[in-house]
Amino acid sequence: MTTDTQAEAAELLSGALDLAPMERVVFGRPAAEAVVEEMARAGLKRAFVTSTRSLARAEGGPLARVIAGLGDACVGIYDHVSAHSPEAEVIEIARAARAAGADVLVPVGGGSVIDTTKAVQICLEEGVDTVEGLRAQADRWKPSSDLRPKGEIRAISVSTTLSAAEFTGIAGISNPEAGVKHGFSKPVLIPRVAVLDPASTDTTPLELLVSTGMRAMDHACEAFCSPTANPMTDLYALGAAHRLSRALPAIRERPDDLLARQDAQFGMWQAILALTGGAGSGASHGIGYALGAGFGVPHGVTSCVMLPAVMRWNAAVNGERQRTLAAALGDPGRAAGDLLAELVQVLGVPGSLQAAGLTEADLPTLAEKAMGYGPVRRNPRKIAGPQDVREILELAF
Repeated sequence: MTTDTQAEAAELLSGALDLAPMERVVFGRPAAEAVVEEMARAGLKRAFVTSTRSLARAEGGPLARVIAGLGDACVGIYDHVSAHSPEAEVIEIARAARAAGADVLVPVGGGSVIDTTKAVQICLEEGVDTVEGLRAQADRWKPSSDLRPKGEIRAISVSTTLSAAEFTGIAGISNPEAGVKHGFSKPVLIPRVAVLDPASTDTTPLELLVSTGMRAMDHACEAFCSPTANPMTDLYALGAAHRLSRALPAIRERPDDLLARQDAQFGMWQAILALTGGAGSGASHGIGYALGAGFGVPHGVTSCVMLPAVMRWNAAVNGERQRTLAAALGDPGRAAGDLLAELVQVLGVPGSLQAAGLTEADLPTLAEKAMGYGPVRRNPRKIAGPQDVREILELAF
């Protein structure tokens, strides 16, 4: 190898693009039809459906349509999953799905429903029947463990929000008593099929839909600003930021516009591909986990509150990259954090910790809890301890 060739080799990018074992994404089709067709394609016959009380109450809504489409193939329903996926509910659902002899799980809902269903897979695979047994699996179901799950039962998901939980092999399950979340992570936890039907968002409250859209924006922005970003994740992240910055206000202005909702679904999909493809999340996600587990703030709202503040705090170390992001958001001459804060305001969702129900007295506890989450420690601008988190929280207050 010549000296020139060696110099060129030294400048090559190196890394990896992670690809999750999802078989297929079905978009723009009625979810009730798609679920039945995907079950038939895979030879599956016994579906256990998970969802929420609000969707169960929606007459003729997405849950009702999926259940009607399944007919006799629906062998069980758990329609009262709570926010933040409590451990006890995971066990309750697993027992019911096991007793029903289910061969596929069908979550209909947002991030909490889908995460809960992923944890149910763990219980079914490992024979877990107690909360203590589920907690004992937390260290085994990690990327670093040598566990090789069989994946004998998986999910076909129907999304009703823009949380993108259906595109990851990660489940966050809460311990309400301790106010913390256990993270479980294996590629096999990702649904085998994700169904993106914009009509399945028709009963989702508008504030919930657009706030989870900001969660997707959080995925895009933190992925693009990640130290481990690469050209492929950049492509996804910038495309997502551009699409979401237009689709989310359009949904707010024209709630019946299914094309705007589908555009947001595509943006959500692009954003999560960036985040799961090798670019990691940062402090907005990490502090958001602490807000959700410790203070009950919904996932989407945590991003509305924290993302602008984290971007402003990080600008000292990645200002040039943030200018590229600002161009994707529509104005390269302004700060990305300011553009994101304005977007939150346009969407009419909480944009501060105070608006999310926190007080100054909560900040020390939140800062301490946030340090327990990996994304905080992986933030582009190093966070040395709770005092640095406090600086971010002050910006978000």
